[in-house]
Amino acid sequence: MTTQLVELKNLHVSPLNMRAEKKVPSLKRMAEIAANILPTVREKGIQTALIVRSNADGMEILAGRRRYYAARVIEHEKGAFPPVECDVREGIDDAAAIEISLVENVAREDADDLTCYETYSALIRQGRNVGEIARLFGKTDREITQCLAIANLLPRIRDLYRDEQLDGSDLQALTMATKTQQRDWLKLWDDNDAPTHSDLKHWLCGGVAIRADFALFDLTPFKDKIVGDLFSKERYFQNPQLFWTAQDEEIAKRRDTYLAAKWSEVVVLERGKQFPQWDFVKASKKDGGRVYIEPTHTGEVRFHEGYLTQREVRQAEKQALKAKAKAKNGKDEQAETRSPITNAMRNYLDLHRHTVVRLAVLKHPKDALRLLIAHAVAASGNWSVKPDGQRADNNAVRESLAASPAQAAFASEAKKVRALLAPAFKGVAREDADESVHVCGVRHDDELTVRIFHRLLKLRDADVLRIAAFVMAETLQSGSGVVDVFGAYTKVKTRDHWTPDATFFELLRDRQTTNAMLAEVAGKKVADRLVTAKLKDNKAALAKAVAEVPTWCPGWMAFPATH
Repeated sequence: MTTQLVELKNLHVSPLNMRAEKKVPSLKRMAEIAANILPTVREKGIQTALIVRSNADGMEILAGRRRYYAARVIEHEKGAFPPVECDVREGIDDAAAIEISLVENVAREDADDLTCYETYSALIRQGRNVGEIARLFGKTDREITQCLAIANLLPRIRDLYRDEQLDGSDLQALTMATKTQQRDWLKLWDDNDAPTHSDLKHWLCGGVAIRADFALFDLTPFKDKIVGDLFSKERYFQNPQLFWTAQDEEIAKRRDTYLAAKWSEVVVLERGKQFPQWDFVKASKKDGGRVYIEPTHTGEVRFHEGYLTQREVRQAEKQALKAKAKAKNGKDEQAETRSPITNAMRNYLDLHRHTVVRLAVLKHPKDALRLLIAHAVAASGNWSVKPDGQRADNNAVRESLAASPAQAAFASEAKKVRALLAPAFKGVAREDADESVHVCGVRHDDELTVRIFHRLLKLRDADVLRIAAFVMAETLQSGSGVVDVFGAYTKVKTRDHWTPDATFFELLRDRQTTNAMLAEVAGKKVADRLVTAKLKDNKAALAKAVAEVPTWCPGWMAFPATH
């Protein structure tokens, strides 16, 4: 390093100077830049040497830009300015030149943070690494990395921060954004709709900021799917759906582990649904306590081991008192459990099961005749005699039943049976004007009974058995135990005459039961990925899977029925 006096005409600001302009500013702009030191330079001249290095155009200023501009302004005012004392640095490369400019400005405390960050970035482009920059300026590697992330934001975002329009925490959050996301955010900013503060992180992470440390699963395969907040220890998943697919699989494994450990029940709550602990009482595993798994919208999962509802505890206390009085008969009363089958679903199942078993009765006339005799000996069900009314609880169930192939087949058989008996009804007015299905249920009339009897005497045994089977089928009571017994005995295959329809899926109300059905149809792995999802998502997945497995039948519709 040597000290020389250099004429102003031989000096120019180096493009590597951390404050360098893209083009030489006007004289007025020079005065604005040097305004705070201009009076001193007018009175006392330049007191501190400029730092320069030589190049083909003379001497380029690495540090001392404002002092140089002040001298240029005074030269214009007075017509001359004396040569300026300069420290000439020879043999230094561009990276060293940038370092000199940065050190000089930082030491003088007249450079804003963003300017420093941008200069660190320039040093990286010149070949310096993070460690070297950190050691030079007495900072940690993490601090330099943070600065570089901010320096690499789009220039307009940095300008918003310089103009104090953008909060520092938002500036830091935007370092997680890709360049495309930064441009999209600026468009929203122009529309006065840009997310800020906590909403900004949610926006960057696709709706919900899910912290990586909430994952129950191994993060190794997801490294490139996680973005880090350089200004805190928190990391976030870029794709919430990707997180929840893996998280649900792990939750399902934890559920299975609890069940293997002989917990009475493990309830996986719907994602975001709170576990109302105030409504529960601690209960040990041996006392029937359940495990409740509570997945929150943020990704955190809470495990509540050993709980029963307060109502269940009160019932258990009452049953314990009753058990002493009933000790003689050796019966243990079971605690009441909530059925996943609603009344509307029970109605749906009863009617559809009834319909397919009636067809089985038609196909087994000899057995139907025996069943008919059993009804005659021990009156039960509909035997007065009258046809079953097949009463539907709502229009959806009614329409579903009307569209049933089994219902259509039964109506077809009704026409044939009526044709066999038609001569007996000739000239007789029936109370039942609608003969679309019913054969039984005509008015009580001795004369009509005699006419029907004479008609039956003229028919072949096969036709009589056919009519007997139909009478039994039409009077079979829906929802009765007889439906289950006859369906199991004749090995009814429900899916031969019934397909899960929109009403069936609509009537599903229990999320865990629906998820269990999904596991039956599509496999446990598919179901586990939706273990905390909403009921509607489980039903949609089940409907899609059932469409691809035409043989699947829910246990509720099987013979014998299962859970």
